[in-house]
Amino acid sequence: MEAKARARFIRISPQKARLVADTIRGKNVDEAITTLRFMPKKGARILRKVIESAVANASQNEAIDVDTLFVKTIFVDGGPMLKRIRPRAMGRASRILKRTSHITVVLDEQ
Repeated sequence: MEAKARARFIRISPQKARLVADTIRGKNVDEAITTLRFMPKKGARILRKVIESAVANASQNEAIDVDTLFVKTIFVDGGPMLKRIRPRAMGRASRILKRTSHITVVLDEQ
């Protein structure tokens, strides 16, 4: 039986969040949380919260043993972009894209 958690419209680039997601894919939940706790990246804190939310969702279901959970699927999709303008020389302007992410975590029993 699986447990899911999603975090949407998170203000982090999907490319940067995927770097962290790739390190914990397939790991045991305790090992993944420990890895993320000591990783010096912004995405590590966000992904740790999503995994802890999925564990809390799993604990609501009595059929799931929380101690045997592992990260079955984790993926980061791009969300909408916030478009900003930065003034440049000679009256020009450059567009800056503030990227957002949708993070999905699926946990399953081993």
